[in-house]
Amino acid sequence: MRPSRRRTTRLTPAQRSPRSPRSPWPGRRTARRAVLAAPLAAAAALGTFQAAPALAAPAPVDVQLLSITDFHGYLQPYNDAANGQVQLPDGTKLSVGGAAYNAAHLKRLSAGRANSILFSAGDNFSGWPFEVDAFGDEPTVEVLNKLGVRFSTVGNHELDVSPSYLKDHMMKGRCAGFGQRDVDTCYTDSTGRRFHGADFPFSTGNIVDARTGKPILKPYTIEWVRGANGRRLPVGFINLTVPDAPVGSTSYQPGLRSLPLLETANRYAAELRRRGVRAIVANVHDGGTAAGGFNACVNPTGPVVDFARQASPDIDAIVTGHWHAGFNCSLPDPAGNPRPVIEGLNHGRLISEIDLRLDPRSGEVDRSATTAVNHPVTRDIAPDPEVKRIADYWTDRGNRRAAEPLAAQTGDLTRAANAHGESTLGDLAADVQLWEAGQNRSGRADLALVAAKPATGSTPLAADLPFAKGTSPGDADGRITYGEAWRAYGYGNPILTVGLTGEKIHQALEQQWQKGGFAPLAVSGNVRYRYDASRPEGDRVDAKDVLIDGRPLDPARTYRVAALAYTLIGADGYPALTGFTDPYRNARPDHEAFVAYLRAHSVLTPAPLDRVTG
Repeated sequence: MRPSRRRTTRLTPAQRSPRSPRSPWPGRRTARRAVLAAPLAAAAALGTFQAAPALAAPAPVDVQLLSITDFHGYLQPYNDAANGQVQLPDGTKLSVGGAAYNAAHLKRLSAGRANSILFSAGDNFSGWPFEVDAFGDEPTVEVLNKLGVRFSTVGNHELDVSPSYLKDHMMKGRCAGFGQRDVDTCYTDSTGRRFHGADFPFSTGNIVDARTGKPILKPYTIEWVRGANGRRLPVGFINLTVPDAPVGSTSYQPGLRSLPLLETANRYAAELRRRGVRAIVANVHDGGTAAGGFNACVNPTGPVVDFARQASPDIDAIVTGHWHAGFNCSLPDPAGNPRPVIEGLNHGRLISEIDLRLDPRSGEVDRSATTAVNHPVTRDIAPDPEVKRIADYWTDRGNRRAAEPLAAQTGDLTRAANAHGESTLGDLAADVQLWEAGQNRSGRADLALVAAKPATGSTPLAADLPFAKGTSPGDADGRITYGEAWRAYGYGNPILTVGLTGEKIHQALEQQWQKGGFAPLAVSGNVRYRYDASRPEGDRVDAKDVLIDGRPLDPARTYRVAALAYTLIGADGYPALTGFTDPYRNARPDHEAFVAYLRAHSVLTPAPLDRVTG
């Protein structure tokens, strides 16, 4: 990419913030003048004044910012295009990624740098690889601790379990209330010690408690760097989360709400200035996209691009994530001065670097000296042995967990549907969701719905559970292993219990037929209904023919319905379900709920396909 022309921001006296009593350097300049004034006055009185040699100006302070984003627990290297490759502008494809290679490149990049700060732009965990996901993302935290991450913003996936899980378990290592040690929480790590939490803080300024309006975590972090003379200078990082996190699919949290990114960033930039911080970075888990490659910026678009063009000129650099995109832009702030805006793909494929140059006295950033680059995490160097040991430990433990037996089955549980769209696996999934909702009084539901074959989006029915022994380690005829269960149902989505009127439920059942297609909903075992395919779309189900616990559906009544958040927010193509009220998030997401159900039901018999008739 051709280097951008940059110039230093110059503020008029009226624009400059007054020196605050909380400034890191109150009175320094005044004290220095007083010290120098006395000998100069004495020399003048004696008539021996001579011009003093000019004092050498202190060297500027160079600061290296290294960041990763959307790591998602990809500890091992992958070889597919989406997870293990990047493409250069000339079309060359590089094999990249893997935690051990990230560690090796980070050591290489930071070698000899006095002021190097490593941080994350969020979505570190809610990891998708089984060896991470099945251990509550604790393996990822162990790796990030080893990498030396100093802090992270909160991505939407940091909220996939609960705010308490993030604050109390992942940050502080608390076990009580999160399950049984070394069974479903607080696992023994690669060193033989119990999980102790992150060695670094998570931070967000715009995710707040829905009731009090207070941030759930500290809104920014301040890191200190040193100049050649040992003087410490602060660098502030405003950490922000994608605004739709509290109502997003996997991170659906009814007890949270978000504040606007721009207003929040400007507010905390001003607060940092009042505290004497002059170098400020926005670490934003929201992104955009641009063409031209991961170090280019052709036609940039997206929410973070709009944010960059409007955010306070006091912010000197913007690091982004969430979109799994790779770009390296220099965009003007509202004062017309360029600043870097960078995003580093996902899954450990790139490391983003921004180099700042600070004035040694004021701590201001010299924008004209700022540089930015995305580094591919290539595998042409030796992987870091310690991080490789950690990754291999969890991979091995994941393999052993996948082979663990959970339950027995007396027949096939598959996605194969009959003429009415009903399948044994779909029925089982609906029963699991109703059961999980019933584990807490607040979650109790009247029925459950599963998008078995949605018109849009994704089905949670991912793999069959045949009776016959498969090729997976630990499997046998009639046995369901941990790994098989994890693969069969779910994609890390919360099970919500919501209020829906009988009329909304009726509409959702009608919406199974759209534009000549059929997108069946699986229903829990306490539901029966009949439809007439000869009638026009939108009029194939009579509410009187829908029975819940043997009683006809009442259009005016509000029922409590258990379903995945993804389905309820409309992503699966049933708009009637979006009209829910009073959402309650049940304790376990889909994968974990299925494992718990299997542990509580030692033998599964496929249900007869008689819940839907036509």
